[in-house]
Amino acid sequence: MTIKTKIKEVPGFQFVADNMEFMSAAGRRRMMEQQWISNPDGLQREKEAVSAMLNTLSLADASQAVNTLRHQLMQLHDLHTTIQSLQSHIVLDEVELFELKNLSYIANIARQALEQLNLLALFPIPDVQEVFHILDPDSTGIPNFYIYDSYDNRLAPLRKQLKQAEESEKAALIDLQNQYQRQVIDRLCDMLHPYAANLSEVLETMAYIDFVMARAYLSKQWDLSPSRDYEGRYFIKGLFNPRLRLHNEEVGLRYQPIDIDLTKGVTLVTGANMAGKTVLLKSLGLAQIMYQFGFPVPAADCCLPCFDDVVFCIGDEQNEMNGLSSFAAEITRISDVVGRSQSEHLMVLVDEPARTTNPVEGKALVQALASLMHKRDSLTMITTHYGNLGISCRRLRVRGFVENMVDIPLTAQNINRFIDYSLIPDDSDEVPHEAIKIAEMLSCHPDLIASAKLFLQDA
Repeated sequence: MTIKTKIKEVPGFQFVADNMEFMSAAGRRRMMEQQWISNPDGLQREKEAVSAMLNTLSLADASQAVNTLRHQLMQLHDLHTTIQSLQSHIVLDEVELFELKNLSYIANIARQALEQLNLLALFPIPDVQEVFHILDPDSTGIPNFYIYDSYDNRLAPLRKQLKQAEESEKAALIDLQNQYQRQVIDRLCDMLHPYAANLSEVLETMAYIDFVMARAYLSKQWDLSPSRDYEGRYFIKGLFNPRLRLHNEEVGLRYQPIDIDLTKGVTLVTGANMAGKTVLLKSLGLAQIMYQFGFPVPAADCCLPCFDDVVFCIGDEQNEMNGLSSFAAEITRISDVVGRSQSEHLMVLVDEPARTTNPVEGKALVQALASLMHKRDSLTMITTHYGNLGISCRRLRVRGFVENMVDIPLTAQNINRFIDYSLIPDDSDEVPHEAIKIAEMLSCHPDLIASAKLFLQDA
């Protein structure tokens, strides 16, 4: 599983990727190839790399070397195909030889910058100066390349003769020159072949540095945090959704981070409409996925475990192309999760399951899901409006609408100012009943409110 295969199914992950500042296409490609990390050692290596880069970026006396490194990354071309050709004994052309010379040139400068920053041991770019020497026979010291006269003692007199030749003689001389040049290129490719593996390592290491640097800058810009080493307690303090927080800041709305402790088994989350339950699931899942792809986490502090996968069942699952209704698509996905959880350690995030079917059977399906997942070696969070489920599991409630905070007329635009999004333990099997109260405070039509209250009394 890679970021490329996961990014479209994770709410908010594309936004994270779009806001990363890469110096090269190779760095972005390296990000998309990043593997899911499910072991603590792998996660520790990524944390150390990003933390070291972040610390370096904060050093005032490191700015020159950092800028040098960034400049070399800007010059990095993704030569994956060219290097594969060299490894496969495929003869390169002059442009490809120039690209390899340039790669060896910027690698040497990048190595020097990393050494100044005390980062070369963490990002060991191989020394490929010999490649540069092979492609720079006249010791010019610049990354330009052409078939130098010094590669073949027949070239200089031939080129001199070509300049003085009559027009009728030039075609034959050009053919002869091309023949000599092809021979030179063949020899160069043979000489460079032993360095192909090192060149590939240079490319991948520099692409990885770009990826690490992009994560470090994102962490600095968004105030992300590394996860603590997991020791049995799963918690997040100050969890936030990057996209929503930035949006709220832009339009002048407050954003309330969330604190949450989680345990294996099932946690039911209840709360009124507009109480942020769906955003909670998306934010929690995004944080876990960022962590297991080696990113710092959108939180003030956290301690996260490892899962085999994070699975979302959120939103309108309707798939018209497959002829599936919302309910059919949702229940199929939930069934898949139940099956996978028999052998996989999952984080499962389900938003109001069975809400599109009749409430009697819907409630039974939620009870069945919660009952089954509570026995699995997974962590499942389910938001629901169904009450009296009779399931023995942990329950949390979004604190919700705080009426005594309202000091101005309530509107759909300002209602979030009066909702407390914090999570509190809830031992009750009931669900909050705030919908009619909020509708009334939003000045909905009085006939609608009065009629709803009558029906509620008869219920």
